[in-house]
Amino acid sequence: MRFGLFGSAQARRGVPDVDSGAGFREFVENNVEAEALGYHSTFIVEHHFTGFGQISATLNLLTWVGARTTTLRLGTAVIVLAWHNPVLLAEQVATLDLLSGGRVDFGIGKGYRYNEFAGFATPMEDADARFDESLEVMRTAWTSDVPWSHRGTYWQFDNVVVEPPTAQKPHPPLWMGAGSPASIRKVAALGFNLLLDQYASIQQIGERIAIFKTEVEARGRVFDPMNVGVTRSINIVTTPADLERAMANRVAGRRRIDRLATRPDGPGSNRAQLSDAEICASALYGTPDEVGRMMQSLRAAGAEYVLLNSAGGRPTLRRFAQELMPAFSDVAPVAADG
Repeated sequence: MRFGLFGSAQARRGVPDVDSGAGFREFVENNVEAEALGYHSTFIVEHHFTGFGQISATLNLLTWVGARTTTLRLGTAVIVLAWHNPVLLAEQVATLDLLSGGRVDFGIGKGYRYNEFAGFATPMEDADARFDESLEVMRTAWTSDVPWSHRGTYWQFDNVVVEPPTAQKPHPPLWMGAGSPASIRKVAALGFNLLLDQYASIQQIGERIAIFKTEVEARGRVFDPMNVGVTRSINIVTTPADLERAMANRVAGRRRIDRLATRPDGPGSNRAQLSDAEICASALYGTPDEVGRMMQSLRAAGAEYVLLNSAGGRPTLRRFAQELMPAFSDVAPVAADG
């Protein structure tokens, strides 16, 4: 198996006694240590207008991480194409890919939070069409060496050549978040890699990987399990009280996200409504032995590439790398500093 990181950071609003940048700097240091511990990648989110300081300038933060690391893959999970000028975005991704020596994994999506679309004054009903047009523009931008023009519904460009070139050819690997059978089939049809969410049950993970594998092979391609990233929240705890507190925090975090996705006319159409029990069941929370058993179940379901969102911070990342990772991969345990 292969392991990476997935998640976010928080920058608190500045007042005289608050260091707004502390959360972002800690995030960078977490990734520097993760590389030394044997983690393969880091995938970070894009979110806006939350009020609690989530990552908004995803590529900027990944540039800092890339400058401090040498092998760690730099992933987005995910950039919402509907909100970005696709030519400017293509230039920024190409710049990061070039400077990092070809380490970008570009995860893209359509978005699900109503408050973000409302904030950008972008109708959610246009998300699919905007996604398709932006993707077409970006792929042209990365692969054309001669001037080109585009006249679309949402974007127009005249006689442009995107610079710089990407290090990876024809462009960085494209990843796409999906959950429904139809959306998974679309990812396979596009030839992209698949990102699966951290709240799906292990049974659902197995079913979704099976759908993707069938669709990839039906198109004459070889299925590689490393082209499916399964995101999981992890927290290694040692007492029942710690576990109860961790689960309560997880449920509260999900409910806060649900509120951001809620439309004035009801729940977001592409956001599953989960019970507290379902939210807790998908988390890798417990003692090292308990987490190990859950990891074995994930592997049995077909998950080979797991992206860990550490609710337990750096201590959990260290314990997993030192006590569990060697049993599931060929990465030797590494002693962590601090």
